Amino acid sequence: MKAIFKSLSSRNYRIYFTGQGISLIGTWMQNIAMSWLVYRLTGSVFLLGLIGFTSQIPTFILTPFSGVLTDRFNRLKIMTVTQVLFMLQALTLTILVLFNLVEVWHIIALSIIFGIITAFDAPARQSLVIDLIDDPQDLGNAIALNSAIFNGARLVGPAIAGIAIAMVGEGICFLLNTLSFAAVIIALLQIKIPKKQTPGHPANFRESFREGFNYTFRSMPIRTLIIMLGFLSLAVFPFIILLPAYAKDTLKGGPDTLGYLMSALGAGALTAAFYMASRKSVLGLGKIIFMSIVILGISITLAAFSGKIYLSLIALFVGGCSMILSLASMNTMLQTIAEESMRGRVMSFYAMALMGTAPLGNLLSGAVASVIGIPYTFLISGIFTLFSAIWFGLNLKSLRKYLRPIYANKGILPGIPNKDNR
Repeated sequence: MKAIFKSLSSRNYRIYFTGQGISLIGTWMQNIAMSWLVYRLTGSVFLLGLIGFTSQIPTFILTPFSGVLTDRFNRLKIMTVTQVLFMLQALTLTILVLFNLVEVWHIIALSIIFGIITAFDAPARQSLVIDLIDDPQDLGNAIALNSAIFNGARLVGPAIAGIAIAMVGEGICFLLNTLSFAAVIIALLQIKIPKKQTPGHPANFRESFREGFNYTFRSMPIRTLIIMLGFLSLAVFPFIILLPAYAKDTLKGGPDTLGYLMSALGAGALTAAFYMASRKSVLGLGKIIFMSIVILGISITLAAFSGKIYLSLIALFVGGCSMILSLASMNTMLQTIAEESMRGRVMSFYAMALMGTAPLGNLLSGAVASVIGIPYTFLISGIFTLFSAIWFGLNLKSLRKYLRPIYANKGILPGIPNKDNR
């Protein structure tokens, strides 16, 4: 247990972890309430996909540029501002729903605003982690604990939301999310990070962007991980946006059923996150990525035609576990091999691949599901997942070849010290 939570020994990370945990529960409550509200108002799986599209497409467009700002300016201040803006967005949605003024176009507009804020928040959030820990060796543990708290909230938030929606409606979920942002804002204001001497960046914004783009995509390991992540986000992860329709139409359930499904997904993810936190080295993560993607494909395929809630819960538990094993592994590898001066820009492409391609996948999956149904859409997603695993497996040997000198230089390989310490 001490090894799992070792990065909490860092004061800044401990404060961040606590505030973020409270806020994320509210965020997951809002996610579930938003999906259920849209489907209740429209009964359209296509609009579920459209809302997912509008909330994330700004990330695809803006994150490569916001990543430049992340490397140029104070990441902590950027994230503090984005949290205040998130609170205002949630407050607007709360007022519209509680006073029965909400219409679908309101939700679409607020989703676009959410996506714009996320485009600036995500690179700052991802690259801030290493600034919050006292020992750089704890980076993998801190990233895994981020996944743990994210998915712990995924476990708690949807369960609360399902009960709250059934009892008093969606509005209370949006209100609680608004209030939860106070916790993370207060936490961020208490964090003190010493100024670091960083290499100067090109004065020209375009040149700085070009420098980050070339660094990211000329590196075989970084390029492979970004492409793999982008494909999963485009063709695989959008099955989550269809869960409200899956709960209602396939399993013949209500908002409580949706809460159970999301909680099962979160429980599996939380289990995986604690496993990743217990790991002491970045070595072996390539194999974990390959195996977890294979298992994810199988679990989505099984969920497609289960028809029984207990089978679906098992499939989603396994799916959540394999998702976080792959995501946390890719995140850790990217942050380990990226240079400090390039981390913000590399993680902006990570955010673009993870959240930016998802809207296209959400829109596509919503359109496909409206034509062929939820089960066959899940089946196609599972098949694509298995094909992506095969592609990654074929590139795994080359990936290890390129990573070896990087790990040797950083002193990660056993018996090979960091060259700066020789």
